[in-house]
Amino acid sequence: MSAARQKLVVVGQGYVGLPLAMRAVEAGYDVVGYDVAVERVKALAHGTSFTPDVPDHVVAAALEGGRYVATDDAMSVEDFDVAVITVPTPLADGGPDLSFVEGAARTVGAALRPGALVVLESTTYPGTTEELMVPILERESGLRAGADFHVGYSPERIDPGSTNWNFVNTPKIVAGVDEASLAATSAFYASVVDTVVPVASTQVAEMAKLLENTFRHVNIALVNELAVFADELGVDVWAAIDAASTKPFGFMRFTPGPGVGGHCLPIDPTYLAWAVRRRAGRPFRFVELANDVNEHMPHYVVTRVADALNRYGLAVSRSRVLLLGLAYKRDTSDARESPAAVVARLLVDRGADVRVADPLVGWHPLDDLVTRVEATPDEVAAADLVVLLTDHTAFDYDLLERSARRVLDTRHRLSGADVEHL
Repeated sequence: MSAARQKLVVVGQGYVGLPLAMRAVEAGYDVVGYDVAVERVKALAHGTSFTPDVPDHVVAAALEGGRYVATDDAMSVEDFDVAVITVPTPLADGGPDLSFVEGAARTVGAALRPGALVVLESTTYPGTTEELMVPILERESGLRAGADFHVGYSPERIDPGSTNWNFVNTPKIVAGVDEASLAATSAFYASVVDTVVPVASTQVAEMAKLLENTFRHVNIALVNELAVFADELGVDVWAAIDAASTKPFGFMRFTPGPGVGGHCLPIDPTYLAWAVRRRAGRPFRFVELANDVNEHMPHYVVTRVADALNRYGLAVSRSRVLLLGLAYKRDTSDARESPAAVVARLLVDRGADVRVADPLVGWHPLDDLVTRVEATPDEVAAADLVVLLTDHTAFDYDLLERSARRVLDTRHRLSGADVEHL
């Protein structure tokens, strides 16, 4: 598909939609970034990004070049050639909340014209594209999928904060509701990424995304639980992981941490477990066990905090604790479902004076409960315990090793006599 004067609408300008929009501008599309979040739209319209993966100057250049418009006006969606839906798919009462997908499909469907392509990128359970989205598009447009317009699914694979993998060089799985839709979806993504991977159906593509994240979720749960037991057995789990990682086959390195966060790991496997229960009537035991292990890791971290303080005759309720990192992973501003926030709330509930330093995360609901600070030498030295939860490269690790009285390091970035590892 040639990008020459093609109009692309990206519904959702979050961590997935904005990188796609900026890459499409670079590839020559006229891009409308549509989002119902008014404040986000205002910021983008002034050239201000919210994610380090898309610097401000990239948004500003797209705006100045006249190829990008950020808007919350549904009328701007009209007359598109391609529309990609990248809206959130959160959980509600343990099940999928697809209200954002439904709303996006109604908006796109009302503007749909013959020959256009609509692609869903939002993570969801197998069957969503054809069973949920397509009927809405057809109802709103009066057109028929396949016969009158094309429909595809391509799961997002954004890795926030990664220096190795980005939107362009990460292979893109693509699928369509029929052969013509697959061809149109493949051609579109081939114009913006290096490699496309066509699969047989939208259900296969939807399942592939859930499989990727369930694989990670289960293996992280394995090493998290192993870390708990290794501590009780007096074994250095990090040394064991390093040793096992020397095997060139049959082993993939995963490391423990304070829990999992972001949209993918805490949510996506639960979509799969929900679909299995709904259609097969049985539990997906691996997912449910992994959920249980990973959800309890912040509680385990707080137990380790209390134990570390107790060894020095200090109670949590009378201690000053400095938490380093609020984002769910290194070098990103994304604090969605962050285990660090759970750790902070648990410590506040136990009476600790909690300080939080994160140079990448802006305002957070947690700010009403804790004191946001910078990790200065004085702040580090004043803490009864420093807890490293997110190992941003922006932190001065030499300073931490010099100035901190005692440290609980959940990411294995520090060393020294006063450093205890998860």
